[in-house]
Amino acid sequence: MNKKLNTLFFVIGATLFNIVVTLLLMFLLVVVVFGLGLSRVLPQSIHQMTVFVFFIGSIVLAFIVYKFALNRLLSKIRFEDYFDPIFRGRRPPPKRKTD
Repeated sequence: MNKKLNTLFFVIGATLFNIVVTLLLMFLLVVVVFGLGLSRVLPQSIHQMTVFVFFIGSIVLAFIVYKFALNRLLSKIRFEDYFDPIFRGRRPPPKRKTD
């Protein structure tokens, strides 16, 4: 496989990993809090706000897990050898002809 294909597979895999971790954390937060019987203690009007806070919290935690996993991967693999950069630096401006 070439570097461009490796990069494509890495981006797709990293995106799927991040989505799965986010959904797993969301599920775990909801199950832990509502499974412990805190739903009986909290008023009904707070349930929607709690789920929203869990959603935002799971996104933040997923990015922390993703960053940790990526740093572990970076310490083991040299990305320059296997992956093509997604964004390249700007090209220098063309030289003007002087008359």
